[in-house]
Order: sequence, then C-alpha cells, then structure tokens
Amino acid sequence: MTQPDDDGHWTHVYEAKPPNTVSWYQETPEPSLRALDRFGASATSSLIDVGGGASNLVDALLARGWQDLTVLDIAAPALEASKGRLGAMADKVRWEVADITNWRPPRKFDAWHDRAVFHFLTEPEQREAYRTALSRGVTDGGLVIIATFALDGPEKCSGLPVQRYDPVSLAAELGDGFQLIDGWPEEHATPWGARQSFNWCAFRRID
Repeated sequence: MTQPDDDGHWTHVYEAKPPNTVSWYQETPEPSLRALDRFGASATSSLIDVGGGASNLVDALLARGWQDLTVLDIAAPALEASKGRLGAMADKVRWEVADITNWRPPRKFDAWHDRAVFHFLTEPEQREAYRTALSRGVTDGGLVIIATFALDGPEKCSGLPVQRYDPVSLAAELGDGFQLIDGWPEEHATPWGARQSFNWCAFRRID
C-alpha cells in the first residue's frame, strides 16, 4: 500500500521494485477479506480501497463477484501494475490516481478500506484532510476498515516516519462521527520474513 505524502517518492518505489518485493505485499489479502466478511460487507456493497496500489485485494473481490470497486493511490505505476495483472477485468474497476489528503470523493461508498495509509499521516493537517475525505466518502452506517502499525510496530516504513496506533488512539483520531466496533492485532510477514505488528480497527459511520 502507498500513502499520500510524496507522489515522487512512491512513484520511484514502484518503478524501482517489483510489487511483490515491497514490505507490505501480501500474496493473498486474508486479513482484509476476513474483516470485510466479519462486519457484513458483501458483493452488493460499494467499496473504495484507499492506497490500494498494486494490492491483490481487488483481484480477490472481483473473484467473489463484487461489482462496485474503486482503487485509489497516489502512485500511478502501482495502479498500472494492478491493471496489467487484471487484464480485461481491470475495466470492471474505477481507478483513481490521487493524494487522499487532496481528494474530494465524488460519491459515497458502503465500505472504506485502508491498509497502511493512515499511519503515514504524521502531521495533524494531513489527518484532518483524511477525515474530511472519509466523512464525505462513506455512507451513513457505512463500514470503515483501517489498518495501521501497532504501538510496537515499526517506526518507519520505506524510509518514512509513521504514526503508530492502538484502537483507542485511532478511534480518537477519527472522532465522534465514527463508532469503533472492534480492534485487533495482526502480525504481518514481509516477503523476506520480517514480522511487523499491525493494529486493525473496524468503525461504523454515524450521524
């Protein structure tokens, strides 16, 4: 996954490395699929994958029959990698090259998925801009799944500093418009076998 901070940085990452060699790569996005299943998102839901980059999540959702999918990323090469992998199936997905902190959602989604974007937002104004997009982009009662580095997770990723969270601190960042349903830990294995502690949280959009 990539984050909104420096499009040149992330463009270089995806031009320099095959997608399956970056630290956040998952051959099968099981944590995301389990979370969507657990909290009732289904193939009839609309979903945006924020920072989806070259993730295989969109492949898995298409295979499950999802029809209304949007993938947003700041790095155009990451999205091009996904399109190339999907072939003709890429036409079934909406692709957005954008910085989430500058993006105005053109519509609302039933489900918002973010695996490892929010923790790159180390400045308060970045997080405020993200919350604005989130509030505008999720339906009332909609599901929000966000994964960040946990409190004992890495302090940097891809050479950039990150902000680490637990469920309480992440809920405080999102504010009163989002009700925390649950939070849980996950240990991610990088392609070279290192272990990274993640914090996953599920929220509902409330009035």
